[in-house]
Amino acid sequence: MVERSSFGQLLRYPGFVRLWLADGLSTFGTFIFGLSLQLLLIHTLDADQLEIGWVRSAQWLPSLLFGLVAGVIADRVRRRKLLIASDIASCLLLLAIAGLGILGMLSPLGLAVLVFLLGCAAVLQGGAHQSFTADLLPPSLLASGSVVMTQTYTAAQTLGPLLAGLLAGVVGAPVTMLINAFTYAASAVLLAGVPDPQPAQQRVPASVGADLREGVAWVYRHPFLAPYAVCLHVWFIANAIAGTVYIFHATRLGLDAGAVGLTLGVAGLAGVLGAGLAEWAARILGTGKAILFCDYLTGAGWLLVAVAPRSGLTLYALIAAQLVYGVGFGLRGPLEMSFRNAVTPSRLRGRMNTTIRSINWGLIAVAAPFGGWLALQFGDRTALAIAGATMLGTGTVLLLSRFRGASMPTDASA
Repeated sequence: MVERSSFGQLLRYPGFVRLWLADGLSTFGTFIFGLSLQLLLIHTLDADQLEIGWVRSAQWLPSLLFGLVAGVIADRVRRRKLLIASDIASCLLLLAIAGLGILGMLSPLGLAVLVFLLGCAAVLQGGAHQSFTADLLPPSLLASGSVVMTQTYTAAQTLGPLLAGLLAGVVGAPVTMLINAFTYAASAVLLAGVPDPQPAQQRVPASVGADLREGVAWVYRHPFLAPYAVCLHVWFIANAIAGTVYIFHATRLGLDAGAVGLTLGVAGLAGVLGAGLAEWAARILGTGKAILFCDYLTGAGWLLVAVAPRSGLTLYALIAAQLVYGVGFGLRGPLEMSFRNAVTPSRLRGRMNTTIRSINWGLIAVAAPFGGWLALQFGDRTALAIAGATMLGTGTVLLLSRFRGASMPTDASA
């Protein structure tokens, strides 16, 4: 957990507090949407694994198409205004999905189009959010701020699926999505009151192409960011495969919507624990080793899902698997976000974060339908096992690279 003294110092920055609350609300809604979307596809639209994969692909395709450009935008405009605009757009799109769903006018293709537009807003929001957080805090509090944000994220990961599973069983998935629309509206209101400390532009903007090249070069020529980013891209491929198959597989094993939400909620609760251990793990293992250790935990979690029995023990097996996965997922968040922001100057943070994030998310657009195809051809268990083994592989590659010696910079100007 964040030490009381550090948390007290964070509370002295009202802009960060409002951003923290806004992020918690929108993230809570996002996890409601994630489960509701797949339940809508499975139970209302009668979609199979491949169709689920295609809709998930549409959600992440914007990152593949123009994610890098979104990073340039995040470094050229006022990030706070960009965050507010993306929240408003997300709210309106979610209202459209919910309304059409309630009226029975949705098809997998129509849903994919709306989800694609929602992904466009998320791409702009992602790069601006990660960079704006670093603008609001001094370097000495960046790690503590990342821990608090990650713990909130994982708490939302706990409560969101639980609520989504319960509500979807009572009022249906489309109505449940209305909650997500409300959370984005509330987030926009909170962000409107956040002061804007972003440094004024001190240079004449270069061409978009030059800015893109500078951001990409910073990531893939950096001695520590380069191996980290490449392995993270591969990790996202594996996680997209597992995420596409997991809910469908769990329902085939006999779990209802509430039980599936419970297992995902356990992952979120475990993530809170993992995030709380982040600073301790970095002190004991070093930042680089602590981050790569997370790959082993998440990989082990998906391997446990792959071998979960279909019996009275199914729910307990999946809870155990999500517990292991959640600790690894929660642990890595504050470690990697504080590290990569600390080693990157403010003027490059938008492009650095969006370069990494857009490729990660863009790969989901390819990996999600591929995961559905794998499950259809070889079975859910095989697809999940491939995902888990791949994560073990990325952890091993990082262990053998110079990234294992990565640490937080001591110079505040880094």
